[in-house]
Amino acid sequence: MISSNTKLLGNSQIKLFIIGLLCVLTSCGEPSLSNRTYVLTTGTTSATYYPVGVALATLVSANLDSEFSLSAISSAGSLENVKLLRDDQAQFATMLSIFATWAYEGEGPFLNPQRHIRSVTALWPNVEHLLLQSDFVTNGTFEDIGKLDGERISIGMRNSGAEITGFYILDKLGIDYETDLSVAYLGYGPSADALQDGNIVGLNAPGGPPMAAITRAHALLGDRLTMLSINQDELNAINAEYPIWDFYDLPAETYPSQSKPVRTAASSNVLVARDDVPENIVYEFTKLIWENLAVLREIHGATRSMDFEQALRGVTIPLHKGAQRFYQEKGLNIPEALL
Repeated sequence: MISSNTKLLGNSQIKLFIIGLLCVLTSCGEPSLSNRTYVLTTGTTSATYYPVGVALATLVSANLDSEFSLSAISSAGSLENVKLLRDDQAQFATMLSIFATWAYEGEGPFLNPQRHIRSVTALWPNVEHLLLQSDFVTNGTFEDIGKLDGERISIGMRNSGAEITGFYILDKLGIDYETDLSVAYLGYGPSADALQDGNIVGLNAPGGPPMAAITRAHALLGDRLTMLSINQDELNAINAEYPIWDFYDLPAETYPSQSKPVRTAASSNVLVARDDVPENIVYEFTKLIWENLAVLREIHGATRSMDFEQALRGVTIPLHKGAQRFYQEKGLNIPEALL
């Protein structure tokens, strides 16, 4: 039985202590010479994939009986991660569910099907953070981005999941970003800096809350910054082709100066692997994640929304045999399409 109940600690020093303790127990993650080191490619250092990836790698290192080692690396995000998997420069990756679907089927930004990709687990919801300087807000929803009359916003780094899904969402909302906007291609941290400096008036930053860059932007700008919400018509529009987004309510005080809940949208993040990673390695990794969820929750708030009963929510491509074996042992219902 895997329990999702745990007391959540809010003190960042305690979280750092947990990570430090794991490192002390394992000589800070030095791998056994007899074990192969696999690479987990994540995202930018100021987003959510990377710190959670580091936490996962630390968990693997802390397991003295582990048959493998794991190294978490930063990347531009989902699109680059598919390429790194293809070239076997990484064996595991975090990405948006829609990218896993596009890659496996050879749709969207991918010309050729990537049939070597297998799913391992759903992670946490990827929450859409669309922010504007408050002076540019009219009705407070996503469609305000289309009323900027050439003002500059950051869409995310080039070739990142933020960029591609951001443009996808704007296109579905009928916003002509080539004429209505001036677009900057910045990572989340530089976007927060540019917003504070007045070099941009808004940013697109999907990720698992709370996000460090968004926290910093809110702390610096206070009520001069507004997080946009989404209404039913807008949600219907972005779901017209791939119905994978749903409403997501950000509780009040998720970010500084956010005094009220914000209803935005979210889709699933997933962990995937190459199909040639040995079954026992993926089995062990899947087991390690779900049997140490309490530890992960102390390290990063995004993982607090992970629930074993929802381990396959938003997963669209076939499971790796190692992950499948673990879920079958635990009695989790597996949709036929994933077998």
